[in-house]
Amino acid sequence: MAKILVAMSGGVDSSVAAMLLKKSGHEIKGVFMKNYEPPAGFLSSCNWRGDQKDVERVCRKLKIPWETWNFTREYANKVLKPFYRAYQRGQTPNPDVLCNREIKFGLFLKRAKLAGFQLVATGHYARVKKNSKGEVKLLCGKDKNKDQSYFLCALTQKQLQQVVFPVGGLLKEQVRELAKKYALPTAEKPDSQGICFVGETNLAELLKGEIALKTGRILSADGKILGQHRGLALYTIGQRHGLGISAHQPCYVAEKDYLKNSLVVVMGRKNSKLFHREVIAKDFSWLSNKTKPKKFFCQARVRYRQPLKLCQVFVQGQRLKVSFAKPVWAPAAGQVIAFYKNQECLGGAIIESARP
Repeated sequence: MAKILVAMSGGVDSSVAAMLLKKSGHEIKGVFMKNYEPPAGFLSSCNWRGDQKDVERVCRKLKIPWETWNFTREYANKVLKPFYRAYQRGQTPNPDVLCNREIKFGLFLKRAKLAGFQLVATGHYARVKKNSKGEVKLLCGKDKNKDQSYFLCALTQKQLQQVVFPVGGLLKEQVRELAKKYALPTAEKPDSQGICFVGETNLAELLKGEIALKTGRILSADGKILGQHRGLALYTIGQRHGLGISAHQPCYVAEKDYLKNSLVVVMGRKNSKLFHREVIAKDFSWLSNKTKPKKFFCQARVRYRQPLKLCQVFVQGQRLKVSFAKPVWAPAAGQVIAFYKNQECLGGAIIESARP
């Protein structure tokens, strides 16, 4: 049996993860990670005090020790600052991927090892499997609708060697059923939505206080003025909601023209301007220590829950050129592209640009 530290968010997934590990006979301890505290006067939907209380209630129910570790300063430096810089450059970053690499499986893992724990566990819907050579593979979670391997694609082989995902082999409804069966206090708690530290509704307000925003025109693909945007950084390619314009069918962001400070939208989700056959990506990393060939075929997704698409990857110095067999929908600069071979996640990169 192993000594395992469980990162507990106050949600049902990490609660069940802790319960399963205890039932298996492991020596476990729960830790609530405090990563963010909203600025004074800013209304955040991330109620960290309530989540912290839920962790305490679950740990008392399971009769396991628990404590809170404060990573607010580290989170600000390693996640928030790059997050703001990316938006300032007109990109749409994914803070969850960065948080997983730098905080949850970075600083948290290092501190756990110093405290004498052999492994760390989370409630992620993903699986790890060690092959005959001792290398750990990251596999998709059994629940395809909840699979979170996309958010873990930037981890290293060393990090994967030291983690377990107890709910990765379960469906979400099975996790809920187990939580109810063992009367865990979080059994009926709704899943969190949006970016953890602000939620979905307040992101624009947060960015307004951190980056320069300039209003401009919203244009159709043929140049017709449809309305006014609040600042290009607040929009992402493929966005439909929150545009503030009316049309006879749904409009989607197709382009952000920084030279003209204009937002270009198109009618309908299937508009050809939303589809791209080639993606250029940077800051790539692989989960295996094996050297990747200069070109290879695999599958990829350019956003969470998007179906995997067949592609060919070309390694070109510090960049990747990814050519898809069929065009992919709305790849956005700053977002993550994750690579797969069937159910195995190979690694990931940051989208820099896309071409038709």
